[in-house]
Amino acid sequence: MQTVVTGMVLFAAPNGEFDKRVVILTKERGKITAFARGARRQNSSLLAATNPFAFGTFSVYEGKTAYTLVQAQITNYFRELASSLEEAYYGFYFLELAGYYAQENEDETELLKLLYQSMRALMNPHLDNRLVRAVFELKAMVIQGEYPEVFACVCCKRTENLKRFVFEKNGVLCEECCKESQEGIYLKDSVRYTLQYVIAAPIEKLYTFTLTQETLGDFQKIMKRLCRQYQDRNFKSLEILEEMSSLQGKDLNV
Repeated sequence: MQTVVTGMVLFAAPNGEFDKRVVILTKERGKITAFARGARRQNSSLLAATNPFAFGTFSVYEGKTAYTLVQAQITNYFRELASSLEEAYYGFYFLELAGYYAQENEDETELLKLLYQSMRALMNPHLDNRLVRAVFELKAMVIQGEYPEVFACVCCKRTENLKRFVFEKNGVLCEECCKESQEGIYLKDSVRYTLQYVIAAPIEKLYTFTLTQETLGDFQKIMKRLCRQYQDRNFKSLEILEEMSSLQGKDLNV
């Protein structure tokens, strides 16, 4: 039976002489693998639709272990990302991270929405790509239900005077509890507000703020530690991105 799903292509690879194998993040079926026959032929209607970043609806037939892609209606190819190698690799990193988190046969509406809005944010010249990355990483954790407690002290549950972030406790400590321990790192109010906003805000409102370089740097450092804490793999696209930025004299981690 033919099914129509809404999603974005996360990965594409040749399969045989003219076919393609694609991985698509869909809101209805989660992460699926589909084979597109003849998609590498120049006259194929699926030629562009089976490239990473392609977002739209996909008509598929479900098989025992994979799907067959027969038709697609693409509403956004995100071709603008190709104009900048750095932005393209931010995009590839987001695709790879979404693929890491996404599950098969699950409702992935929120993750797909986050991925789409984050790609749009990468194309916004007024937003720092490093901020977009940190926001994407944290909100992806929130969608998975695994993220730090930043609204109340992890020891006494007070909500005022939250002063330190303790990675081992996966959250913040208040000023009183800090007197007994100097664990973790000092947490500026601006960084705490940022963490709270990203965790609580609807996805549509995520990319509506900017940060000072100092606050962004602290936010990134926390996210780098959290990613190491929560994720059990390295991402090739991120390694390439960081290597590119290093050669350009940039520091992605401030």
